[in-house]
Amino acid sequence: MATVRYFAAARAATGVPTETITVASLKELVDVLTLRHGERLTRVLGACSFLVDGLACREPTTPLTEASTVDVLPPFAGG
Repeated sequence: MATVRYFAAARAATGVPTETITVASLKELVDVLTLRHGERLTRVLGACSFLVDGLACREPTTPLTEASTVDVLPPFAGG
């Protein structure tokens, strides 16, 4: 079970700060999250970056394990 941590708009869209999900890849995770949390999270995920175990990840086929932590990071505004 990968641990998924949500930040900012992703946290607002899911209503939870973290959850655990059993998936084999980043793409599978995104697919499950879309089904689980619906349209609001789907829109947010389109703009998100992902960190897998602390490293930026853009490859959908990246494998996830029970020990994986995935951070879902929407764009942040600074000032």
